[in-house]
Amino acid sequence: MNRKPIVVVGSINMDLVVRAEHIPVAGETILGSGFAMHPGGKGANQAVGVARLGWPVEMIGMLGQSRKEVDPMGAELRAHLMRAGVGMDGVGLARATSGVALITVAETGENSIVVAQGANAHLSPEWIERRATRLKGAAMVLAQLEIPLETVMRVAEICAAAEVPLMLDPAPARELPERLFPLVTWMTPNETEAAFFAGTAIRDPGAVAAMLQGRGVAAAVVKMGARGAWLADAEGYAAHVEPFAVKAVDSTAAGDAFNAAFAVALAEGRSPVAAARFATVAAAISVTRAGAQESMATREEVQSLMAERGSVAG
Repeated sequence: MNRKPIVVVGSINMDLVVRAEHIPVAGETILGSGFAMHPGGKGANQAVGVARLGWPVEMIGMLGQSRKEVDPMGAELRAHLMRAGVGMDGVGLARATSGVALITVAETGENSIVVAQGANAHLSPEWIERRATRLKGAAMVLAQLEIPLETVMRVAEICAAAEVPLMLDPAPARELPERLFPLVTWMTPNETEAAFFAGTAIRDPGAVAAMLQGRGVAAAVVKMGARGAWLADAEGYAAHVEPFAVKAVDSTAAGDAFNAAFAVALAEGRSPVAAARFATVAAAISVTRAGAQESMATREEVQSLMAERGSVAG
């Protein structure tokens, strides 16, 4: 089996999480019921998700620098990634604080997130250029939008030239240059992000996937949380992937768990629909426990739940 690493280019954050009865609306102050700090960042989450599933993974990103050393939060983030088995040679230091995400989690498991980029904003195209060999040798490259857009663009150009598949998680949603879409192998928006690109509330995820493909994306998955996912592959096949019903505790990083598992399953040679099914299980497991990276599923957990529910693990 091809064991080239999956390379993740993206953010590394510390998540500051407050639990509350509900997510406050504008101008509202409410009392929280608990506070915790968790390693996070969409890029780092996805890297840990890949590692937990037993596939080799390398991270390209930035941590904050205090004097000449990594700052205290960055040191903790780096140690956690290394313990998870993530390759860290592509992670540098920037003259900024490490990234921070402020997260409110409601009793329903829904969340609201504000990200302060910090060092992530210093992940430059030049840094990517110096690590182009890593991208060219990857089984797949995963990227998100918590880093500078010009950096994502350079990643996409390098991957396209080397014919390395690129999976783009368009989060947080923002306007993208039209020249980026044809360089993306898989785009994986959630419903909020899909609505942003569609310009309207989501009523037909299939139409959104078709719209993204019309803009040049080879294939798309619209992640719909408790309603599963809609998949449209490059061969013209489209289908709704059923969810795995679980009791949600915290939906933070569920989309990252999906992307990590989807990438691993594709790298293993599974069909897109089988890979998406595998990924929905990993995402379902992640929402049953608190935190971002701590919630990522192991391969044994995914296979166990699939067997329990009568699904085929391969």
